[in-house]
Amino acid sequence: MTSLTTAPPLAAAPAGTRITRDSARAFVDTHIMPVADVYDRRGAVPEELQERIGEAGLWAPFYPAALGGQDLDLVTLGQVHEEVGRGCSSVRSLLTVHTMLSWALLRWGSPAQIEQWAPSLATGAVRGAFCLSEPAGGGSDTAGIRTTAVQENGGWRLNGRKKWITGGQRADLFLVFARTESSVIALLVPRRSPGVRVIPVEDVLGTRASLIAELEFDDVRLDSDALLGPSSFASGMVLSGTLDLGRFSVASGSVGIVQACLEASAYYTAQRTVGGSKLRELQLIRAKLSDMVTDVRAARLLCHQAGVLKDAGDPATIMATWVAKYFASTAAARHSTEAVQIHGANGMSADFPVARLYRDAKVMEIIEGSNEIQRITIADEAYREWAL
Repeated sequence: MTSLTTAPPLAAAPAGTRITRDSARAFVDTHIMPVADVYDRRGAVPEELQERIGEAGLWAPFYPAALGGQDLDLVTLGQVHEEVGRGCSSVRSLLTVHTMLSWALLRWGSPAQIEQWAPSLATGAVRGAFCLSEPAGGGSDTAGIRTTAVQENGGWRLNGRKKWITGGQRADLFLVFARTESSVIALLVPRRSPGVRVIPVEDVLGTRASLIAELEFDDVRLDSDALLGPSSFASGMVLSGTLDLGRFSVASGSVGIVQACLEASAYYTAQRTVGGSKLRELQLIRAKLSDMVTDVRAARLLCHQAGVLKDAGDPATIMATWVAKYFASTAAARHSTEAVQIHGANGMSADFPVARLYRDAKVMEIIEGSNEIQRITIADEAYREWAL
């Protein structure tokens, strides 16, 4: 069994190396895939790898070069998140929430906020997390948000709880959505603020190494500059825009899961012999792999389209991302089930990655808008466009 102590050394990318799908794939193949199952069993992505992700420039490569990024376009960012998702959905999840906070800061932050936080977010010296879901149900239904922010002495007083916060066990800066008397606002909350309590959430079904936490805010005092964007802006723009980028990352990571299922199943069936024949010779096995090939290509194209629209600033990207995330996440769930079936009893073993892929794929159907909400939203768009 591979252990963290026997994993390949984590070397940083050479200075000036341009991030591409190929460079991300090489990083994943060398530094993540050999130990992804170990992370899963231990329930944590190690700090050493998170630091090397920063050295490779993967935390916020879409930032402009002046802030420490590479001006990476969102099409390529999606490809990077696909490759990371192919290796480990827990690592990809950490990139997702960091991306969400970093992008929101770049899009809606004041010059002072950007100067204070962006360079450290670019390198990963500061890690970010997105805080929306609550124990009592606030999540996709923003009307359920119970965390409150009250203006006080020129700043804010924050009280409430957030749960299922990916990266929350490690993050240094939280993007917290809270309710005021008149609206929902977004606040930048440093982890070290007095009154912030971080409670690990352990033994979850999937993305088990993504450092999930519950957060408690007990009379947390924040300065006025904690507010991200105008006070009446968050629910309509900051939240929807940030969720859209997170949804794009999850869609891309779901493509990575399907690709990983395809690679694992092709390798396994080419080696495994049953009744004197290789599994690859069985027609039903070949049919399953054919469906994986078709769906992974279709899902990849849907993500590409959403990324192209994002780079063009086209508002149609919102619906394109919904469609990509719905298709890719359902494909991941379907083909991870098939991958386990192809592996038989071995598919239920921790010695084979398909068991982890199966559990992680279920998470993709829930996060950043459940499949049920996605279907309602996509149908609403159909009626708006075509119903007379």
